[in-house]
Amino acid sequence: MSLKLFDGAKPVIAALHLPDFALNRHRSVAWYEDYAVANARVFAQAGIPWIKLQDQTKTAGAAAPDTLALMSALGRLIRAEVPELGLGIIVEAHDPVAALSVAHATGADFVRLKVFVGGAMTAQGPRDGLGAEAVSYRAMLRRPDIAILADVHDRTAIPLSGESQPFAANWAAKSGADGLVITGSSFSDTLARIDAVRGKGIRKPILIGGGVTDGNVAEAMAAADGVVVSSALMRRDAAPEDLLQWDADLCSRFMDAVRVPA
Repeated sequence: MSLKLFDGAKPVIAALHLPDFALNRHRSVAWYEDYAVANARVFAQAGIPWIKLQDQTKTAGAAAPDTLALMSALGRLIRAEVPELGLGIIVEAHDPVAALSVAHATGADFVRLKVFVGGAMTAQGPRDGLGAEAVSYRAMLRRPDIAILADVHDRTAIPLSGESQPFAANWAAKSGADGLVITGSSFSDTLARIDAVRGKGIRKPILIGGGVTDGNVAEAMAAADGVVVSSALMRRDAAPEDLLQWDADLCSRFMDAVRVPA
């Protein structure tokens, strides 16, 4: 099956981070709706084609029921209010069923899973690979059109085993990931890691998961099959309570840089 995320130009994905639901129970659903739509429109008006709706609710276990409800409601709202955007889903919980369920309910095009193969120590404790559960649950939903993006040695965690990144990338590719997310400790480290993975003959699409700016995005797009960006596009003067967290001018300049060949 052809996956929409990889059907056309190399994807540029803006991560729309949501405030932690558990720590923001004073906020109404209407506030979250305004927040999600206002920032999604900033991305769309700048010409960014994809967003990743990102839950940041910390949990040691599965995603909470209200996380599933809010993520689904907000995803559906973005689909209705900003239909030109492609949509992806990520949940903070180590829970592939949650991410795929929200994607199924919202009509999202992809999910991102941080620990897909092997094991990792994260800020919330040790995590085992989600690949088998994710792929089987997607099949149960009969949604092969939802692409699974798998981080390989995500930079926010420490691998619990000694396999190399190319070895882990091969695991992920063979375990059913549709695209691999690779992010090093620096931009040059990211490029070196991509070279190492490609050098082992792995041909799955590779996206850079962080550290991309308007100054290096042309080089990033030449080296990889897509990028995820967020912090480089955020307002420098935004207060935590502000609805608008992303800067329209920074987003436009970023997309201008995307269009310049490396």
